[in-house]
Amino acid sequence: MNRQFSPFHFPAKSNSCRWLAGVLLAGILGAATLPWPAQAEPNRQANRLISTLTRTPERVSTPYRPRNPAPAVAGKSVIVLDPHNGDILYAKAPDARRPVASIQKLLTALVVLDRGSLHARVKVAGSDTRVEPSKINIRANQSYKKSDLLAVMLVRSGNDVAHCLARDHSGSQEAFARAMNAKAKSLGMHHSNFKNPHGLTRSGQYSTARDVAILAIAAYRHNTIRSMTSIRKLLFRFADGKRTTFSNTNKVLHRSAYCNGLKTGYTRASGKCLVSSGKKGSREIIVVILGSTTSKIWTDSQKLLEWGLGS
Repeated sequence: MNRQFSPFHFPAKSNSCRWLAGVLLAGILGAATLPWPAQAEPNRQANRLISTLTRTPERVSTPYRPRNPAPAVAGKSVIVLDPHNGDILYAKAPDARRPVASIQKLLTALVVLDRGSLHARVKVAGSDTRVEPSKINIRANQSYKKSDLLAVMLVRSGNDVAHCLARDHSGSQEAFARAMNAKAKSLGMHHSNFKNPHGLTRSGQYSTARDVAILAIAAYRHNTIRSMTSIRKLLFRFADGKRTTFSNTNKVLHRSAYCNGLKTGYTRASGKCLVSSGKKGSREIIVVILGSTTSKIWTDSQKLLEWGLGS
């Protein structure tokens, strides 16, 4: 049964896990420990460097292995992995460069959370409202809490909201792109280049399934982002008082009892993209699918999620 959330309240979560040493890890990541939205400043511990997932064969031996082979999927690049120790259960063309569309809004969120308070006010500029095609229709000169804009960007994937948050953070899209690339490199995403905060197609903008997996781990282990991407229904109040409920663009979140996030993406150049996360008992899994089709992305993501969880 779907839960309905208000942007003014999210469940607090507390995690403290040490990364396990292994062939896929080069360090340790501290997990987030402060609840959202009570924290006034971004959780620095959750934004520390994530150990780089090193290049490995397409299938590797891991402490846990599903009994059956991974189901065939239509995506051009795929990774299924454990977000706690980095173990890759399955991979397909993980290092091919591809546009990833709105998946990169996860990186936008991480960059925005590196500076200032979630309770700060953000004023909309006219330039923010002219970004197409996916918009929630915020208006020039309206003012919103940063936390509310982050939530609706991650749940409904509004490009106008991503543009607004980026401009507020860095002053321009170009400056924000530099911040995105610096953050990506600090996380170990060495095979990506970003030119805007929303993922609309730009020449020279790309990532890989392996780099997206690194980004997904960072997002999953950040309490604020993890809480927001788990929302199925978001009650949003516009500055003029109008209220609306936005459904999460991630259909697997609505269909699967195990799915608990993360982010969708689509452009003509990228095809259908989805990073989905899930939990069953003590097991947790992240599935990255890039370059899929409308008819396959949801069922393929759910199949891989449930396969990785042993369902």
